Amino acid sequence: MRIFHTVSGLRDALKVHRREGLRIGFVPTMGNLHQGHLALIEQARGSCDIVVCSIFVNALQFGLNEDWDKYPRTYQDDCDKLAAFGCDYLFHPDDTEMYPNGLDTQSRVICPTMTDVLCGASRPGHFEGVTTVVTKLFNIVQPDEAVFGIKDYQQLAVIRRMAEDLCMPVEITAAPIYREADGLAMSSRNGFITEQERPNVVVLKQSLEWIAEQIHAGERNFRELEKLAVERIADAGFKTDYITVSHSKTLDPAAEDDLEITILGAMFTEAARLIDNLSIRLD
Repeated sequence: MRIFHTVSGLRDALKVHRREGLRIGFVPTMGNLHQGHLALIEQARGSCDIVVCSIFVNALQFGLNEDWDKYPRTYQDDCDKLAAFGCDYLFHPDDTEMYPNGLDTQSRVICPTMTDVLCGASRPGHFEGVTTVVTKLFNIVQPDEAVFGIKDYQQLAVIRRMAEDLCMPVEITAAPIYREADGLAMSSRNGFITEQERPNVVVLKQSLEWIAEQIHAGERNFRELEKLAVERIADAGFKTDYITVSHSKTLDPAAEDDLEITILGAMFTEAARLIDNLSIRLD
């Protein structure tokens, strides 16, 4: 695996493959890689000739009082994992390389839909940071395909909309949620869960599944289902950020006659914010 810290170095290396007509796949990450990230690398490997991964902890998508400085940085371990899974190139820039003129004067990419609800409501400015850095990374790597995990469903929806609106020549591909043995969605923040909390955090997934079961059984009072799910999570000892039954594409609150529905949830442990989602189709 070849490692680059500069935009110019990576571009020069990829230019050769582009001239050869090879298909370039890209997996952007913030590092602290787990099996879920590596599954994205495997998926990209299956459809592309060259696989590029980036590791960059993007300060622009962290709000005040969030955990940018505490976000786990495990660079050498990440490199070993990526090399073992067949990643061809790693792009690991520092803040100055990504934002040479500083964050305060950085041009921003704003998606006006789907960004002020759900995670966007509790993390103002988060998705502006995501769309800005992903646009920069797309411009740097110029991939044919970029793979994102469905666990971050809202992020995936926003990036798809951004790519469509801005006519970006990148195929946005979704990868399934990779879960731990008990069903908890894998996340770099799972390491913040305490030993006492760990047996109960699966309540988030279970609550989303319970809502799906009720909908399949014919229940259409989505707001009541959301309320009851919040109570289930509270009974397990956690605070809910949101539980929402949404239209899968727009993320608007689902209507009774919607056929494609995604149930999204976020909750707080003592030191972690966990998210999960479940999509269903009604015929």
